[in-house]
Amino acid sequence: MPQRIVIVGAGQGGLQAAVSLRQEGHTGAITLIGSEPHLPYQRPPLSKAYLKTGDANSLRLRPRNFFEDQNIELLLSVTVTRIDPAAQTVEHSVGSVPYDHLILATGTSNLRPDIPGLDRALDLRTLDDAEALREAVSKAQSVAVIGGGFIGLEFAAVARAFGLEVTVAEAASRLMARVVSPEMSDRFLKLHRGMGTTVLLGAPVSCVTETGIVAGDVPVTADLVVLAAGVRPNSEVAERAGLATENGVLTDARLLTSDPAISALGDCAAFPDPTTGRLVRLESVQAATDHARLIARRLVKGDEASYAAVPWFWSDQADSKLQIAGFATPEDEAIVHPDGAVFRFDGDNLSAVETVNAPRIHMQARKLFAKHQRPTRDFLAAHEYEIASMLR
Repeated sequence: MPQRIVIVGAGQGGLQAAVSLRQEGHTGAITLIGSEPHLPYQRPPLSKAYLKTGDANSLRLRPRNFFEDQNIELLLSVTVTRIDPAAQTVEHSVGSVPYDHLILATGTSNLRPDIPGLDRALDLRTLDDAEALREAVSKAQSVAVIGGGFIGLEFAAVARAFGLEVTVAEAASRLMARVVSPEMSDRFLKLHRGMGTTVLLGAPVSCVTETGIVAGDVPVTADLVVLAAGVRPNSEVAERAGLATENGVLTDARLLTSDPAISALGDCAAFPDPTTGRLVRLESVQAATDHARLIARRLVKGDEASYAAVPWFWSDQADSKLQIAGFATPEDEAIVHPDGAVFRFDGDNLSAVETVNAPRIHMQARKLFAKHQRPTRDFLAAHEYEIASMLR
């Protein structure tokens, strides 16, 4: 069992790794390194509840004394500059720390496309971003959002609730195209337009001006511009250390990197999907915390199990809660059930189930994937797409 464990990244995944190591019985040294000045906090509410309340304390995952009580060394406002796999050390902005095993939980950063004037746009990724955005919203009357994914649409819904004029500019031909079916895209397009939001599709932003943006050929006037055009994995330090990378830090099914003394988890980790074997990278809190628990069991108990949890995702937009069980690609076919659930198919096999304001069906879908892994079309048709019947 490694005695000195270093975790780079103090988000929910990194924190969960530290917590799980202690829960599993690790008694050696744990160092948790975070680049932000804040104690580990929840990110999902930043684009929703926090913008309304401004209550940063409610986001905090653990109080400061937790780290003292659990003998976890917490380094905040510290940037990792280099990993030396041969010497097994992590060099950072205020020194260095040795490790027997290293866990990379570095997450993602906002994509910043090559758009003239983009420095005028505000990001929404960190607590500091959200604080700055909340103040800017209080002084604005109109906002332009670059990107029609989860974060952009969640923010757009909150801005409309505040009474701002909102324009969403999406380069793709539909909303949330990377993660949901065309049918679900259409449903949320109607939702946002019904709220009074202007949604421009197939409208890549060509520049950010002092008075707004230009989306496609359309000039949009806005007091405030928010960038929500996707993310990229923070894998640069891993790549410089010689680790294999491909849209993230490459790992095997146990979340071990190409170096057996280094693991990776969460948004930065690219690993084989447990059902299809294809390389995936999951941007979800659930995946990050599940990864952390699996790595802790491997390091402390010697459990060599592969990651096999059912992926699930959610997005709260106005009064609509979108939930997805499973993992689909944009090419996967969609079949809409009369109850509104959307069943996605990778060839002959079910890949995901999308629902809105249907938590019971969502939970049943997660149980279905856990029980049957990849149900076939024939199996679903035989049960008339009634998930409760399939579970019985």
